[in-house]
This record gives sequence, structure tokens and C-alpha cells, in this order.
Amino acid sequence: TAAINKAIAVCSEEGGGKVIIPPGLWMTGPIELKSNVNLHLERGAVVVFSRNHEDYPIISSPHRGYMVAPPVYGFDLENVAVTGKGLLDGNGTTWRPVKRMKVTASLWRKFTSSGGVTNNDGTIWYPSKIARDGMEELMQMRRANKKLTKEDLAKFRDALRPKMVAIENSKNILIDGVTIENSPSFALNPNFDENLIVRDVKINNEYWAQNGDGIDIGSSKNVLVYKCTVTAGDDGICMKASDNENWSGASLQNVVIEDNVVYHAHGGFVTGSNTNGGMHNIYVKNNDFIGTDVGLRFKSARGRGGLVDNIYIKDIFMKDIVNQAIFFNTYYENVGKTSKPAAVTPRTPIFKNIFIDSIFCIGAKEAASVVGLPEMPIQNIKISNSYIQAGKGFSSEYAKDFMLTNVTIAPEEGNVYTLNNSEGFQISYGKCPEGTNVFMKVEGKDSKDIQISNTDLSTAKTPVEYGSDANKNAVIRK
Repeated sequence: TAAINKAIAVCSEEGGGKVIIPPGLWMTGPIELKSNVNLHLERGAVVVFSRNHEDYPIISSPHRGYMVAPPVYGFDLENVAVTGKGLLDGNGTTWRPVKRMKVTASLWRKFTSSGGVTNNDGTIWYPSKIARDGMEELMQMRRANKKLTKEDLAKFRDALRPKMVAIENSKNILIDGVTIENSPSFALNPNFDENLIVRDVKINNEYWAQNGDGIDIGSSKNVLVYKCTVTAGDDGICMKASDNENWSGASLQNVVIEDNVVYHAHGGFVTGSNTNGGMHNIYVKNNDFIGTDVGLRFKSARGRGGLVDNIYIKDIFMKDIVNQAIFFNTYYENVGKTSKPAAVTPRTPIFKNIFIDSIFCIGAKEAASVVGLPEMPIQNIKISNSYIQAGKGFSSEYAKDFMLTNVTIAPEEGNVYTLNNSEGFQISYGKCPEGTNVFMKVEGKDSKDIQISNTDLSTAKTPVEYGSDANKNAVIRK
């Protein structure tokens, strides 16, 4: 630990350069990056971070306050890089809880026999009692308005799982070629950064890694994520946006996500759940999602939202998607779940102006699920030139101004489209698969202005079916 950090510090002090970690097995505590330094891991270098959590001090970050030192971190830097074909192993199994339902019986026995504790009903294993109880005890201290010190937090270190690679409040960053695995929580989490390239990075977290996200880009601008490969226990490539007072407009803006592959993950390309800082100008192209839980995943909730717009998605190829190929939901974790509209506030999630073209999926549980808020529908979404084969079709609730052009939804059963309290839909040049029972079912008294044009519905037994509370003139066929 001392040798690596001293080499980085001296290199930076003398004007910068490259600090090389050669082939070998290197055990270390946290590594602090410095400006004008490239930490280069040669092929064959395996950097394994300590299992002893006392090796991770409580430090202060520019935006997050006190935190456990991440295995690799840097704050307020310029011109910094982590490169090479080596590997960073975060020893995350010493930090993370494990849900019984996510692992095999033999793996569960391995965890529980290794020590640690479980919750009351035996469904979650924790590496230690503090890992299990620490966050609740900290919340109680905060509710009592206790000003928490570094010493206070050190007592609960096991519960404050660090991000694996965290670069914050910095400019001109390159992460290139490295493999990151077994992270305590998120694997790669740049935050409040400017001019960032993440290229040819491999993320390898176990499928059961709790909060084991792959690449989470937070509140940054001018970002490229290119030719990366991700296997994650949570979201694959995820956009997050907290408030950023350092620049005007959305706190996450000008992002390109291109030529990546995501295998196991909760979502291939994901936005949220925290979108309160706003997201603007994101371009997602030529990505493959194989076996992910969801392909394109947009999530937020009342109190966590902001404006997410100008997202362009093109050439996405999916196979064996566990749930939905496309998923919009503004009730993340069922927060505020109700059919009654709430007041619109600056924290109301808004998803609009999203353009999706050339999406191809073979094998999903559901083609698309769109669930907006009654006071703020998911709106102005355009999908074109796409084919999705799935168990079920396209469903929406509180969605507005959708345009689907040359889109084939091919469900194995049920309706091709089920629209509930949705309006302003235009479906043109679509296809109705052979043997379809109902092409479109319309539900909800607020469904209206739905147009179907240039689409042959002769293969459907019932082209349009209305629910009992639906307006029987909601659909116009042209």
C-alpha cells in the first residue's frame, strides 16, 4: 500500500507520468490517484485489495461527505488514468450481503458456515453484525440530530460499503483496458467529472453481488463508454444524476455509450433511479445485451426525479432477456404507488423526448412495459424499425404521445398492445403476427387519440378490444 501510493504521489509532485504495476500478485489497501499520473497495470498484474476493513480509513469527499475509502479513488484531479490489461479485485465478498434466493443451496451453506450473521427470517446473510445492523443504527443517530464524526462512522465501516473505483470532481480521465472484479458495491463510479473516457474495460461481478453495479456514470458531462464488457450483480451500464451546482443545465449531459456488451445485469442500459439532477443528450448505439434482466431500463420515483430527455438509442441487439426488452417505470421500488395524481414538484420524474431505432430482441418475458405517473406520463417516445419477440406484448399505463413506426411486436400469447389510460399513440406500418387474438386492448377512461395506420389487422381475430371503462372511440384506424 505504502509503496504504490508513494510512487503515485512522487510521480505527481515531479510533474506526472506513468506508475507501472508489473505482473504479479499484489495485496494492498486503498490506492489514491493523483493528477497527471497514469496508474498502469501490465498484463499479468493482479491487484487484490485487503480483506481487513480497518485498512480502509474514513475520508472526506467533495460531494459525499465522509465515506469509507474506495479501493481506488481520487478527488479534485486533472489528467488522470488507470490503464493496462491487469486486474483489480476488490474482495467484495467480505463486504456484501447475500440474498438466499439469488444463490444455490451449496453456495448459501458456504456463506453461512464461513461466519457472519443472517437477518431474522434467514433470507439474507451478512459478513458481520455491523454489516447487518450498522445502517439502521446510523439512521437512528441521524434522526436524533447527532453530528456524526469520522470516529462514529469508523464503528460502522462494515455497513458503508465503498465503491470500487471512484473518481470524483475531476477532469480529463481515462479508464482503459483494465478488468475490475468482485467490488464491494458499484464497480466503476465516476461522479461529478468532466471529459471522461471508459474504454475496453471488463467488469466481472458475480450474478448474486448485491448492489454490484458495473459502470455507473453519475452527474458528469462529456463522457464516452466504449467497447466495454460487463457482467454485474445489479445494473450494467447505468446513468445517475444528482444535483450538480458546478454547471448549468442537466447534471448528466453529453454521453456516448457505444459498442458495449452486457451479460448478466439488472439492466443493459439504465437510467436512474436517482434522476433529480436531470439528464440530457445521451447517445446509445450498437450495444449487445445477452441474458440481462431488462434491456433498456428507465426508472425513477416521486421525490427522486427530474427531467430526462434527448436520449437517442440505435442498433441494440438483445437475446434471452429475463423480463422486459424495454422498461419505463416511475414507481421504482413501488415508491408512491397509487392511482391518484400527486402534485408536480421539481422532484417529479419526467421521461420525454426519447428516440429508439433499430432494436432487435429474440427472447424476452415481455416486449415493453411503460408505467408513468398519473400527474406525469411517460411522454414523447418514438420507436422505429424494430422487432421484439417476447412472451407478452407491449403494455402501457399513463403514457402519452408515443409513435411506433415499422415496429413488430411478436408475443407468444396475449395482446400485441395493451394501452391503459394512454393517449396520443400513433402506430403505423406495424405488423400483426399470424394467429393474433387481440391486436390492441384499450383500457381506462383517459385513453384517447390512438391511431393505427397502414397496418394490416386482418390476421387478428379481434383488431381492437375495449375494456368496460374505456372510451369506445379512443382508436382511429386509417
